[in-house]
Amino acid sequence: MNRDGGMAAMADSLSFSHMDRHFASFVCRLAGTDDYLLWLATALASQAVSNGNVCLDLANAAISASAAGYAIDDPAAWSDHLRKWPVVGAPGEFTPLVLDSADRLYLHRYWSYETSLAKELLRRALQSPPFDRELLAAGMKRLFPSPPAEETDWQQVAALACISRSIAVIAGGPGTGKTSTVFRVLILLVEQAAGSRCHIALAAPTGKAAARLGESIAGARQGAAISELVLQQIPDQVMTLHRLLGFVPGSNRFRYNRDNPLPYDVVVVDEASMVSLPLMAKLVDALRDSARLILLGDRDQLASVEAGAVLGDICNTGGSHCFSAPFTRLAEETIGTAPARESAGETVHPLNDSIVVLRRSYRFGAESGIGTLSRLVNGGNGTAALEVLTAQHYADLAFRDNPGAAHLEEALTAAIIDGFQPYLTAGTPEGAFAALDRFRILCPLRQGPFGTEAVNRLVAKVLAGKGLIHPQGRWYAGQPVMVTRNDYSLRLFNGDMGIILPDPAANNELRAFFATGEGTLKSVLPLRLPEHETAFAMTVHKSQGSEFDRILLLLPDRHSEVLTRELIYTALTRAKHAVEICGSGDVFVRATASRTVRSSGLRDALWGKA
Repeated sequence: MNRDGGMAAMADSLSFSHMDRHFASFVCRLAGTDDYLLWLATALASQAVSNGNVCLDLANAAISASAAGYAIDDPAAWSDHLRKWPVVGAPGEFTPLVLDSADRLYLHRYWSYETSLAKELLRRALQSPPFDRELLAAGMKRLFPSPPAEETDWQQVAALACISRSIAVIAGGPGTGKTSTVFRVLILLVEQAAGSRCHIALAAPTGKAAARLGESIAGARQGAAISELVLQQIPDQVMTLHRLLGFVPGSNRFRYNRDNPLPYDVVVVDEASMVSLPLMAKLVDALRDSARLILLGDRDQLASVEAGAVLGDICNTGGSHCFSAPFTRLAEETIGTAPARESAGETVHPLNDSIVVLRRSYRFGAESGIGTLSRLVNGGNGTAALEVLTAQHYADLAFRDNPGAAHLEEALTAAIIDGFQPYLTAGTPEGAFAALDRFRILCPLRQGPFGTEAVNRLVAKVLAGKGLIHPQGRWYAGQPVMVTRNDYSLRLFNGDMGIILPDPAANNELRAFFATGEGTLKSVLPLRLPEHETAFAMTVHKSQGSEFDRILLLLPDRHSEVLTRELIYTALTRAKHAVEICGSGDVFVRATASRTVRSSGLRDALWGKA
């Protein structure tokens, strides 16, 4: 095979980026070879990380390469072939590529992230910080209402895990009380400090998610019947993880690390499903040895846009879990009841006592169409989900067929005007912000006639036709904008939502208004904005960490590999009151049958699977 021509054709057929190609060529030069199987594996490993994977599964990669028209003579021998090159090492060797016993090929940096994170999580899972059991029992009785006798109070069980373990995960869908539970956990931890200062940090992966957590904590503080001394130790500020760790601009490093640990006794991270492997590894590496880490999140949501599905791997989603006998005895002593156990053994996996799933939704009850639909989607039952969606039995669900690109404007005009007119006629920035979150259009894709780029243009056209906006120039009054790159000088972060509006304090010149997280708004000159985009419509990925009263989910007219049950579930659970889906029933059912699968060895490293 001609090396140059063959590699060029292969790269084109597999859609390699310039970075993938250059990295593969660089590794081959280091190895002193032009071996195309090494080049191919390296380019695929680089591409895998860009696609959200931590590593490359060689067996699946061989199938994909063959499907792209580039057959590998002996896929079973590919790993043996790669191991003969000095640039491919075994785990623990300092080589550009790491190939493990399960034929997973890593870029060395990502193998290091995964290995260090797994090791540190397991070490912390084995730690049991000291605590006063009598004080804890009294606090539990005071802070948590008594459930019906036959029910397990999973919020109390979650609180117990947070107090008794160095790492705890409170998982659950929207409305299950994750943030209200963690607020009470913080009260218990402050009380356990017995007069000493308990240093607490609250964080989230994006500015938007940080603002939502801040609002939830602020609401809990207002109704809390606790002493001022305790309340003073619970922070009212929520940081992004980058700000918490002290991001060093122009690098991938942070000020806080193993040699300079974070000055906190407790670190709480909300929306943990959005945290990538590199960021989680750096966070855990920066914790004090004695610090508690509490992760909150929905393990069934879409994973991070970047590499990894860390929360799902930590929770071993889909696996069976049981609490240890010592933990159940502790629960009986402190909360009066023990969670049901699936095993009678004294010894269980170290992480089992650290993970609690909240099961009761206070937002979506048995009568909720959104709750019913999301549970069916999450279970992969697409046919039943479509029946629920189209049966018109639930007032909070609606479905319409995709009308095709040529008729999309006609089909969506009424929904666009009804959804966006309230915020455009609000009169004040505060009123506009409150009204904007009542409705949003969500799209799985960015490109194409049903992607966010085209839909945002369509929405602007419809609203301009009704005289609600006047989109002349780059910025215009009423334009919703989403920040797409962090700007630490302005304290604006990827995912932050703003609105361009006239500012009465600046002679009605246009300013971009953003919520601060403390219940106020700040304004920024549009020219100073970091990279951003118009956001009448947003991708489902970008909607993570947000809540809207109503959403319109616009599915494309044909299946795409990005359409999965995790994406549909994430979109559905952004809505508090109503969901409308515009799409094909066949596309919906097929999406619900598809799973988001990311190649990673973290789950195996944590849970000991071969």
